[in-house]
Amino acid sequence: MQRKQKRERLDLLMVERGLVESRQKAQALIMAGEVRVNDVVCTKAGQAVPQSAEIRVQSPLPYVSRGGLKLEAALDHFQIQVDGLLVMDVGASTGGFTHCLLQRGARKVLAVDVGHGQLDLKLRQDPRVVVLERCNIRYLTPADLEELPHMATVDVSFISLRLVLPAVAGLLREGRVGILALVKPQFEVGRKHVGPGGVVRDRELHRRVLEEIAGVGRFLGFEASEPFPCPLLGPKGNQEFFIWFTG
Repeated sequence: MQRKQKRERLDLLMVERGLVESRQKAQALIMAGEVRVNDVVCTKAGQAVPQSAEIRVQSPLPYVSRGGLKLEAALDHFQIQVDGLLVMDVGASTGGFTHCLLQRGARKVLAVDVGHGQLDLKLRQDPRVVVLERCNIRYLTPADLEELPHMATVDVSFISLRLVLPAVAGLLREGRVGILALVKPQFEVGRKHVGPGGVVRDRELHRRVLEEIAGVGRFLGFEASEPFPCPLLGPKGNQEFFIWFTG
């Protein structure tokens, strides 16, 4: 009888083999479709694969997480220049947005997150990054910051932008550039409207959410762009959208 091969999570196996430096990086590559197992593309980080499987990374991500690719697309779409700016990254997590902002020439990034220990080590050690962990953006005040940011990026989960945008707007300096916010319908519509697997597919709900979030920005004195559908879906397959608030 042939012995059954031991299997292990793909993301863990990639770290063990030294293909990536962290599980977060492995997960980002897998979700981006850049990992092949025995020459078959695998998009599930938790998939159990044989320990003897051949694993190939097709092309390394330019950022510490796939969030950087999302932001890159939005910066290009809206033609936003961040050279020399102080930018606040709200919901920094692993640091995909932060990494992208630095590569685009941001002078400094304030990496804000309510959690802790998630930011990639190389970003944590970068002198251009100010790490603000265990920090709820709703309770942050201008007095807590040495210098107020020109603009902000926002990528938050499990909280509505209706609550976050007013707090962020109150932290920007005079002559602000704007707020680039990632709208996640699954955290805006309420639980009863979220479908199986945590996905919101109803386009009418998308439209309604986008109108409401744009309205919040206008109430705060901003102009709101037309929504830009993020080219990369959320982790569960949700369509997300960027809105660029200026003025």
